[in-house]
Amino acid sequence: MEVKIRAVYDEHKGRYGYRRITAALCSSMAEPVNHKCVQRLMQKMGLRSLIRAKKRSRNILGMSDVHVPNVLQRDFCATAPNQKWATDITEFNVNGHKLYLSACMDLYNGEIIAHRMAKRPVFDLVCGMLEAALSRLGDTSGLTVHSDQGWHYKMQPYRAMLAHRGVTQSMSRKGNCFDNAVIESFFGTLKAEYYHLATLDGIETLEAGVHDYIHYYNHERIKLGLQGLSPVGYRLRNTA
Repeated sequence: MEVKIRAVYDEHKGRYGYRRITAALCSSMAEPVNHKCVQRLMQKMGLRSLIRAKKRSRNILGMSDVHVPNVLQRDFCATAPNQKWATDITEFNVNGHKLYLSACMDLYNGEIIAHRMAKRPVFDLVCGMLEAALSRLGDTSGLTVHSDQGWHYKMQPYRAMLAHRGVTQSMSRKGNCFDNAVIESFFGTLKAEYYHLATLDGIETLEAGVHDYIHYYNHERIKLGLQGLSPVGYRLRNTA
C-alpha cells in the first residue's frame, strides 16, 4: 500500500492530499481503500500535499477580538477637513529588501496628513503614524478613522488611542478591499508615478523618494476633482 501511495503522490508531484490519493487508489484497485488508512500511512511516510496548506489563525498578544463596524460604508465624501480619515499599509521591495509605508489620508481633499516608513511592519509603525496625525488636531471628537481589518488596527493600544481622543473607529468588511478604496488608490498612484518608474539602488533611496513624492502629491500635483488644485491648495482656499 505504501508503494502505491508513493506512486500516486509522485505522479501528481505532491499536489494530492490523502483524500485525492484515496480516490485515485479506489478507482485503480478492485477493493475499496479506507481514507484513514491512507492518511495514517502518509503521515508515517512523511507525505503531505504541497499546496493549500491550512491557514493558521494569528493570535497576537494585545489584539482585540471586538467587532468594529464599517461606519464609513464607502461614503468617501467629507464636507470639511478632519471629518473622515482612511489609513492603510503598503509594501515595497528593492533587491529583496522590503520597506513598509503606513499612511493616513483626509477624505476631504485626499491629502496625506501623516506617514511613517519602516523595514518591518511592526505595530510602532502604525502607532507612530497615528500619533503624528492626531497631534495636528485639537478637537477630534467628530472624526472617524477607517482602516481594513489588519492586526495593527485591532491592537488594544491603537483602539485606546482613538477612544481617548473621542475618535470613532471604522473597519472594512473582511476581505473587501473596496471598503478602503481611496487609500488603496493613492498607493496605486504612488507606485505607478514613482516606484515603478524610478531607478532604485537601495531602501534608503526609496524612502527618500517616497517622502519627496508625498510632498509633491500634497502640494503640487493637481486633481481634477479638486477644481484643478492640489490637496493642500484646495484645503487652504476653502478654509481661509
